[in-house]
Amino acid sequence: MKPLFHPSLYEFGQPQPSYWEATASNNSLPGEPLRATESCDVAIIGGGYTGLSAALHLAHDFSVDVCLLEAGHIGWGASGRNGGFCTMGATKVSLKSQLAKFGVEQTRHFYQSQAEAVNLVRSLGTDENIDYLPQGDCEYIVADSDAHFAGLKKTAEIETTLLGVDVSIHSQDEFREIGYDSPHQHGAIALRPSFALHPLRYAQGLAAAALRRGARIHPYSEVLHWHKQADGSHLLETAQGSLSAKQVILTGNGFMPEHLHRGVQGRPLPLQSAIVVTRPMSDDELKQKGWHTENPTLNSSHMFFYYRLLSDKRFMLGGRADHIGDPAGAEQTFAGLKQAIARMWPQFADLEYSHQWRGLVCFALNLRPSIGRMPEDKSVYFAYGYHGNGVNSATWSGRELARWLAGKNSGNSLLPKHLPAIVRGRPPRFPLAFLRRQYLRAGLGIYRLRDYFDF
Repeated sequence: MKPLFHPSLYEFGQPQPSYWEATASNNSLPGEPLRATESCDVAIIGGGYTGLSAALHLAHDFSVDVCLLEAGHIGWGASGRNGGFCTMGATKVSLKSQLAKFGVEQTRHFYQSQAEAVNLVRSLGTDENIDYLPQGDCEYIVADSDAHFAGLKKTAEIETTLLGVDVSIHSQDEFREIGYDSPHQHGAIALRPSFALHPLRYAQGLAAAALRRGARIHPYSEVLHWHKQADGSHLLETAQGSLSAKQVILTGNGFMPEHLHRGVQGRPLPLQSAIVVTRPMSDDELKQKGWHTENPTLNSSHMFFYYRLLSDKRFMLGGRADHIGDPAGAEQTFAGLKQAIARMWPQFADLEYSHQWRGLVCFALNLRPSIGRMPEDKSVYFAYGYHGNGVNSATWSGRELARWLAGKNSGNSLLPKHLPAIVRGRPPRFPLAFLRRQYLRAGLGIYRLRDYFDF
């Protein structure tokens, strides 16, 4: 089964030319490729936040013999190349639809779990001494129009009164003083708890913590074949070794290795995202440009941009990319992001750029994150589908998988019944799944039209 996008997005031996790679804390973590025959109780496929958090909590909290296999270096995938937003919102299901489908109690449960996930990242950073450069104390969502601001205020009022979310509303003038000014700025809301961090340093810190706690981690160990053995155990084969395990956690999110297990085939929808970063600015420059905040921020359009000021005063902006993923398309996307900066913030139009890179986030047909066990094989667990909000959601999902495998919740059920209803079980398979890129193309076109006509 071929990956959906251009092969240049799946070169496991090549790191992205990102700002995060250039400023990582440690590019030589302990751990060697799997070169022998090993065994363990729990094998984890994927060395991003989900897998690393699961490995850390299984080893530390439950003394489980756990071994993680990663195709590239630790943080090679989305966990090392995202925007560093530790914020709430791992679903694209509207609040109205959540309330209608799941009810107030379960919707509140989901929002509470998202806040808990943000706080989990902070506590892990403190407890494990991870130097991930935290910034800010909330997430801003900025209205692109007066109509969008009215909609944001209405949603914020429901979140506050019905769900207990910490949301504050800021008028255009108020946000000009605490955030920034721009032709597209019509007020904003602030959601807490949220903050920003260095995503690759965080991934490296989780890996170092998992190793200290007794987990085994093998980078550059792509799983090429997966067999079920006569005794019920799983055999995972790499280019140079093999790993036998009683249970398997399958992760990967936008880079999910669908070819390894039919239980995930045709279910994830990878979506390409790209990021550009400017040169550093001085304090005087920022003052002149009217930029006041280090809080992670996104705008309210359907084809939204996400952006923030980095710790060394560079400006970062990310957005959606094309549906093919080839290098030529990437260059067009990077150029488009730079044009967007000049359009949205004319004061930044003359800035030079130091880094540009891309990666994949993971959507699902039901627009929800997924945690569960394979109906085909209860010894296989999974978590994916964070909809561009994986820093906290994946960390929390990994911990919850660890608790589930250790027998602390849900018993022998296929579904994690102690978790919010919105995250339980796997997403539906896409009809004619080989057309997913075309679905993506159509969806992006619809969103562009909605933004153009502002509806």
